[in-house]
Amino acid sequence: MLKKVTLTNVNTGRKVEVMVDTNTDEKALIGAGQAANESAKTISITGADEAIHRATGIKASLDDRVALFAGVARCLDRNISTIKSFELQANRVKSPRYKGMIAEISHKLSQGEKVSEAMSGFRDLFGDDVLALVRAGEEAGQLAEVCQRIATGNKKTLRIVRKLKTGMIYPGIVLGMAVGIIILMSFTLVPEVKKLYGSFNADLPAATVLIMSLSDILIHQPYLAALPFIALIVIFKKWSRLYAIETVQKTLINLPTVGVIIRKSAAAVSFRCLAMLMEANVRVSTALRITSESAPHVYYKEFFGRIRSHIEDGLMLPEAFLMESHWLGPDGRTICGILEISAETGSATAMLNEIADDYEDELDTIAGQIDKILEPITILVLGVVVGTIIYAIYGPIFGLGKVILPDTTKPKPQPVPALSSPE
Repeated sequence: MLKKVTLTNVNTGRKVEVMVDTNTDEKALIGAGQAANESAKTISITGADEAIHRATGIKASLDDRVALFAGVARCLDRNISTIKSFELQANRVKSPRYKGMIAEISHKLSQGEKVSEAMSGFRDLFGDDVLALVRAGEEAGQLAEVCQRIATGNKKTLRIVRKLKTGMIYPGIVLGMAVGIIILMSFTLVPEVKKLYGSFNADLPAATVLIMSLSDILIHQPYLAALPFIALIVIFKKWSRLYAIETVQKTLINLPTVGVIIRKSAAAVSFRCLAMLMEANVRVSTALRITSESAPHVYYKEFFGRIRSHIEDGLMLPEAFLMESHWLGPDGRTICGILEISAETGSATAMLNEIADDYEDELDTIAGQIDKILEPITILVLGVVVGTIIYAIYGPIFGLGKVILPDTTKPKPQPVPALSSPE
């Protein structure tokens, strides 16, 4: 249930409306971050209004997670109580979901629950890796340090994601314009071309027939012109669900350029997760299981799952990695070499962090140059689209010359004389 809290400053009279995703007015006030000099009025939003607010409002994001854990870590480091540490983050997060989560966790903590137990009710916000880290931090008395590690790791991921999104703007605009031009020509130029070419009984190229068929469909069913743009919106909105499909993941990782980015980002997240779990003194087999479950790509889920099986069979970590190094692509042997050094020096956690740092540095470099990397692909796609349109429209002209101006240089066939009947 959504709650709209209107906060009014008693000194200035200024009002601020805050949305909180919770079930009681008391929790809504906590999630809204009501200050001592503010009065509050709470109303419930239900039915169609709630559906509209959820569809158009601010969604839970990685920014909120970074802000939450960074703030909690700072407060706990200053010996502020755990409940107060969470309540102080209500004004740092932006989405109603995170505000409601803070209120709910504060309520559960006041009833004596542990932080990890309270957070386990929000699986959509915190995965198994985060919950395992928090649980390990509680048991070791290092919750502040663990929260800081989570914030730092997610902050690096957030920086790279932002660069990737920024780099995708240019290719997206160019390809969107290409689709728009095709649709516009289907309504304007192609029908006139069809009238011209239709008056001649000549065979047309396949590209011309295709673009004319597309024009007929759009003219008779113009609402279909919105389908490409609706599809793009759906892909962006539902990308996380689409990417969760194994077939989609396996297809994308084999694409040039895009596959490199996917492989390095999945490796960076997975190795960072494993390093933090082992640094928090989580058992190796448990850390590998959690890393496998939380890995963002099916190849890395399979890889860490196999590593865990080898460890349980008695193999050392470098040996297990060497047996399954083919899952890591071209970097497999290099990573195995680093882990061999860690086995000799006893610094597995430091080496895993080094691997994650290397992947993040490479991904950061790629993210900063993503527009230059994708520019040739964008130009190629645009060239194919433009070339196809030009050929479809002007290609038949060369064939129509034979219809309009027949070749007179060839000798006309002579009529065969009729055979005379014998007298």
